[in-house]
Amino acid sequence: MTEAAGSKRPARGSLALYGVAFALILVAGGTLVVSARGFLGSTGLLWASTVCSVLAILAAVAGLWWPRRR
Repeated sequence: MTEAAGSKRPARGSLALYGVAFALILVAGGTLVVSARGFLGSTGLLWASTVCSVLAILAAVAGLWWPRRR
């Protein structure tokens, strides 16, 4: 059902937060690749990848609940 058909449900989901989550996943993947190319010599990049992944998950979940601007 679309809004034009008379749906009274508010639009949900922030596209900006989804974009942030996607960018964070790309950064997490990039740091993981850089860490792997260095044969996992340092755990700092692994931790950075983990933090970016967790932040991406949080941004995606927040994007589900944050109301969309009209």
